[in-house]
Amino acid sequence: MIMRDLSKAIAIITDDRCEGKAFAPKAYLCPSKLWTIGWGHTKGVKQGDTCDEAQGKRWLADDMRWAVEAINRRVHVPLNDDQFQALVSFVFNTGEPEFATSTLLRLLNAGEYDVAADQFKRWIHNAAGEEMGGLVYRRGLERALFIEPQ
Repeated sequence: MIMRDLSKAIAIITDDRCEGKAFAPKAYLCPSKLWTIGWGHTKGVKQGDTCDEAQGKRWLADDMRWAVEAINRRVHVPLNDDQFQALVSFVFNTGEPEFATSTLLRLLNAGEYDVAADQFKRWIHNAAGEEMGGLVYRRGLERALFIEPQ
């Protein structure tokens, strides 16, 4: 597998305007009701868990790997580096099952890049259906990166 630059995806994922906190050293219950720590890490996290930034960075690298693999499995059209990184940030946040059944992916795989880009704006609600300001901001960054010409 070719390793791609993920610096722009990391910048979005770690932007405190996207989620309300850039780094969480203590586990917290996120709006989707998942125990979360570091930069969005949820696997095996329970109430009371703590970590330092070094551990958070290791988890982030591991967590991004599954998002990269999900994109490689699910996307069947060419992507430039910015499109790929926008999708890494998106999938890292939404999860693979949601991405796999999304209109965004269906349109993208149909080659409708511009229409697919508009789908980012639909993913701004938490599990309770409430619009989240941080997700509005994040989806704006992801969409802008996705449509940016290279």
